[in-house]
Amino acid sequence: MNSKQAQEYYQYRRSEFLVLFAEHSDGWKPFLIDRYGEGVAHTIVKEAREQVEILIPEIPYIGGDDNPMTRHLIRSTTSLALYKVMKARGKTARETGRIIYDAVVKAVNKLPFSPAGQPSPEFIEEKKAQARESQKRRYPGNWVWEFVEGNGEEFDYGYDFYECGVQKYYHVQGADELLPYFCFLDFATIRTSGQILLRTTTLAEGGEKCDFRFKSADGSERWPPPFPT
Repeated sequence: MNSKQAQEYYQYRRSEFLVLFAEHSDGWKPFLIDRYGEGVAHTIVKEAREQVEILIPEIPYIGGDDNPMTRHLIRSTTSLALYKVMKARGKTARETGRIIYDAVVKAVNKLPFSPAGQPSPEFIEEKKAQARESQKRRYPGNWVWEFVEGNGEEFDYGYDFYECGVQKYYHVQGADELLPYFCFLDFATIRTSGQILLRTTTLAEGGEKCDFRFKSADGSERWPPPFPT
């Protein structure tokens, strides 16, 4: 059960949730319409928005604005809402994951590409501090991770996540089967920062950690597609 502090924090940001949901659902709509028709698509989006309202006070509190990982819990809630509605209609986690993934890739492909370059010393120190803070385990629903130094050749820097906030959140919500598909989004979204993601294992797939490795992209790479084309 979330604390009063948690409920107040997320309820205070309710309007942001609904703006974010509108943005995400606008991306899903063409793919929902293509698969199920306009009437069903409209109903799914309507029900998913209602589900977001239900989920807002149930999101784990991990420090609010003081924790940069809070935004990942917030963004994962829209996908969770769609999954719950789709599941109630007999749709699989793969179907839901495909719709979300296709929408994200379409959005990313519209953005201009700009290489990230090497991370600054200030950026590195900030991430190291955040990793150390996570290891204090102040909040049960938080991530726990280590910073990994890069060499500028194989990768620029990385993180090893030993506990994942979204995994914990989805587990409580009965959405474990959606998690691997949600994790696929990382390969697409990281492109917005001018980087590519190199990853060999995830907690969602039964690994002992998620081994994120980041490298500045040159615009020619393609992330590995999780779905057959």
